[in-house]
Amino acid sequence: MSTTTPVGTAPRPGAVVPTSRRERRARQMNRGNPLWGLLAWVVGLLFVAPVLWMVLTSLHSETDAATNPPSIAAALTLDGYRSFFDAGPWPPLINSLSASVVSTALVLVLAVPAAYALSIKPVRKWTDVMFFFLSTKFMPVVAAVLPLYLFARYTGLLDNITYLTLLYTSMNLPIAVWMMRSFLAEVPVEMLEAAAIDGAGLIRTLRSVVAPVALPGIAATALICFIFSWNELLLARTLTAVVAGTSPVFLTGFVTSQGLFLAQLCAAATVISLPVLVAGFAAQDKLVQGLSLGAVK
Repeated sequence: MSTTTPVGTAPRPGAVVPTSRRERRARQMNRGNPLWGLLAWVVGLLFVAPVLWMVLTSLHSETDAATNPPSIAAALTLDGYRSFFDAGPWPPLINSLSASVVSTALVLVLAVPAAYALSIKPVRKWTDVMFFFLSTKFMPVVAAVLPLYLFARYTGLLDNITYLTLLYTSMNLPIAVWMMRSFLAEVPVEMLEAAAIDGAGLIRTLRSVVAPVALPGIAATALICFIFSWNELLLARTLTAVVAGTSPVFLTGFVTSQGLFLAQLCAAATVISLPVLVAGFAAQDKLVQGLSLGAVK
């Protein structure tokens, strides 16, 4: 018995309508979605659990936070946050924010044209250029601390937030170029050709054609560079003191010779983590699009 339906007629009730292989596969995936969703929740909770534990510990007193095993049902208090704000965290937070935002902006200004030249308008031996960018990340940062310190000492740039911003820019630029190249490689060439026919120059093409298409990739790159700059500790600890100290340096001040103030440390870590969490939440849709750009052909 044929299961086909004549063109222009509705299928009879109870008739078997043929489906394509793609539709059957999609239905099978939809039936399996609850299990995958449950697994995603379990994995997500495993990653979030340490953060939730940090927040809970920050709401305990120092005595309750130091118990072993820790007391989950202990009384909640805001003493850790009061101690954090009484310690004067605003200058380090402002230093971290200014260094992270300015260095991220400089990285994007430099990385987008470089990635454009290496992807859309490829130069000769562009693979060698990309390898050179990657090779700058082979040497650990600790190997460059002494030369950077001596240079800052003899040029009067110690404890200077501008010097730290330039270092963050140079540190994140290779990563940004690598990321932006993969994103810009997905820009349709036809759009660039149409812009060239309309007489658009390089700056106009980057601003009006490339930037809107690659906006998810730009957002993902900017967020990652911001996180790297915000969390950097080694250079900030070595090259700054009182004036240009950043929030990670301020965070280490809660580990003293008198002991570890765990509740205060968790409260400080929670507050210092908020800018990164807010930025990630605000750009989460662009971040997902940017990190998945080019993954499916």
